[in-house]
Amino acid sequence: MAELAPRRLILTLYGLYARDEHNWMSVGSVVRLMGDLGVDSAGVRSSISRLKRRGVLVAMKPERAAGYALSESALEVLREGDTRIFDRRQVDAADGSAVGFVLVVFSIPESEREKRHTLRTTLAGMGFGTAAPGVWVAPGHLRDEVGRTLRRRGLSSYVDLFTAHHEGFSALPERVARWWDLDGINARYTEFLDQFSDAQARWKRCENAPRTAFEIYVPMLTVWRRLPYLDPGLPPDLLPEGWNGGRAADLFGDLDALLRAPAREHALTAIHA
Repeated sequence: MAELAPRRLILTLYGLYARDEHNWMSVGSVVRLMGDLGVDSAGVRSSISRLKRRGVLVAMKPERAAGYALSESALEVLREGDTRIFDRRQVDAADGSAVGFVLVVFSIPESEREKRHTLRTTLAGMGFGTAAPGVWVAPGHLRDEVGRTLRRRGLSSYVDLFTAHHEGFSALPERVARWWDLDGINARYTEFLDQFSDAQARWKRCENAPRTAFEIYVPMLTVWRRLPYLDPGLPPDLLPEGWNGGRAADLFGDLDALLRAPAREHALTAIHA
């Protein structure tokens, strides 16, 4: 698996620890914690600057310490992400044909092509597949979430939402395999399993439990954070043989239960130093 970008690790740190610390962390704290993850100070400061330019972080300087807070829009995205990241989403249906779908149909004029790109990126990032040009599809349980997201990003005026059931004429598993890159998603789950399958054993044999928990947990969560957004949460009978999503979710749940508290202990020690 590719090396994690420092900005992604920093966003994980803020999501895990800053929100409960008055939504603020000093630059020094971020540098110390990122150093534990093998990122040097220059890389950290450069990544923080990029996050600030993108409107993710906002500069704040309480009590004469330079630091940053998450912007309101970033806080909202993280709040919505908590459910996706920490709760398994998979439709439980004995018959895939009974699964309801939400359809997004859009039409955006050529003069606003940048919004077309934003809309496509948004839908792909939420786990939607492409049924036809200008028609995107996802399991029905994403209906409310996509509505909130499109309104928040100012895209709702270009979109119509529909709920639907697949009635024919091809078999639904065949269609689903065209709408989503399920093999690609499964490969990401396999990479996650390969990277973190020995994490529990590594933690149990370590000498510094809080620090080792932190060193494992933050990268693990950073990798996992993307997967629930790629996976639309289809029922088992629509998934290919050898699907590793369930195994990966079980591993994530086990590591989250095991490492979250000691990792937090280490992070708060650095934040309050």
